[in-house]
Amino acid sequence: MRTLSLLAVLLLVVASHPRNAANAHGGHRFGKEKLTNLRFYLHDTLSGSDPTAVPVAHGASTTPRPGDPTPFSSVYVVDDVLTEGPERTSRVVGSAQGLYASTGRHGLGLVLGIDFAFNDYNGSSFVVFSRNPVADGDGRELAVVGGRGAFRLARGFALLRTHYLNTGNGDAIIEYNVTLMHY
Repeated sequence: MRTLSLLAVLLLVVASHPRNAANAHGGHRFGKEKLTNLRFYLHDTLSGSDPTAVPVAHGASTTPRPGDPTPFSSVYVVDDVLTEGPERTSRVVGSAQGLYASTGRHGLGLVLGIDFAFNDYNGSSFVVFSRNPVADGDGRELAVVGGRGAFRLARGFALLRTHYLNTGNGDAIIEYNVTLMHY
C-alpha cells in the first residue's frame, strides 16, 4: 500500500512539471497573456437579393413583417461582413458567422452565438455568446467566451454602438469595440 501511495505521488509530481504540462496541450506553451483591442463594424443585412442574415426558424404564430423584422422566437443564421469603417465600401477585415435568436417579447433583444474571424490575424477568431439587449441603446456589453489561433483561450467583452438601424427591414451596422485577454 505504501508503494502504491508513493507511486501516485510521483505520478502527480511528474504530470505537474511545466515541461509535461505543455505536452498535455499538444506541445504548446501558452506563453504570456496578451491584451488586444479591436474596433470594427458589423454589417447585418436582412433585406435585398443578397442578405447576410437569413431566418431559419420561428414560433408557430410568428413571422417577420415590416416594422418588426426580427419578432420574438425568430432564429437567424448569419455570415456578416466586418469592415474597418461604417461604410460598406471600407476595407473588409473579417466575417462574423453563427446565429442569433430574437428573445425579447417586449422589445428588441437577441441572444448571439457568433464566431468573429479576422483576415489580419490569419483567420484567428473569438466567440461571443451573450445577450444583446438592442432596445437598451448604445454601450451594450456582450461576453467574449473563447477564441482560436492568435486569440486562443480568449475572454473579454464587446461594447456595441448602433451606427445604423432600419427598423422597417432590420438592416443594421453595429460598431464593436472589443477587449480581449488571450494567449
